[in-house]
Amino acid sequence: MNKDYIFFDLDGVVLDSMPYHAKAWIEAFSQFGLKFTEEEIYLHEGAIELETAKSLFLKKGINPTPEFFEKAFKLQKIIFKKKYAPLIKPFPEIPEILEKLNKYNKKLALVTSSHKEIFEEVFPKSLKPFFSIIITGDLVKRRKPYPDPYLKALELLHAQKEKSLVIENAPAGILSAKQAGLRCIAIATTLPKEKLILADLIAKNHKELKKILLNEKQ
Repeated sequence: MNKDYIFFDLDGVVLDSMPYHAKAWIEAFSQFGLKFTEEEIYLHEGAIELETAKSLFLKKGINPTPEFFEKAFKLQKIIFKKKYAPLIKPFPEIPEILEKLNKYNKKLALVTSSHKEIFEEVFPKSLKPFFSIIITGDLVKRRKPYPDPYLKALELLHAQKEKSLVIENAPAGILSAKQAGLRCIAIATTLPKEKLILADLIAKNHKELKKILLNEKQ
């Protein structure tokens, strides 16, 4: 796919991390007497503000206060860092994809809702040189599903929207990209295709994504 600027989401796109984030959320919520499934967590991936995640709790009969949400979020981070962060690795195809895109002179950005402290904990140092810029959730006023993260990336890269492409794996990220006026490929690493229909194109896995991005024969 012939685009000059490519923006990658982190969890579920670059890193095979979402099952571990989900486990940490499920364990954190269980300490408040709440039961969630992995799919419920995946559907709200990236939407980690109270305003955007509120519906997750309302479905359980809980109207969350800011204090409750802050406690749950802090607990999730503690569980994740202690139990799961050391287990996280990039998807096997990612290093080759990034290396070849750099070789083809593509400008790459990493755009995530994760806080910088979590990002630094899990992101391999070997992958950092491939990215011209890295946007973490604390660098923008509003995280995904708002367009702010991708608008910030466009601004910092001096990129044109028509020459840019986003890779996402969750509804909040796809909506963020589309509201920023960007084309988006969704990769079905955590959710089935019917949950990703807002994307312009859906790749079933990283092997298919690699073929699309590098214009390899199907």
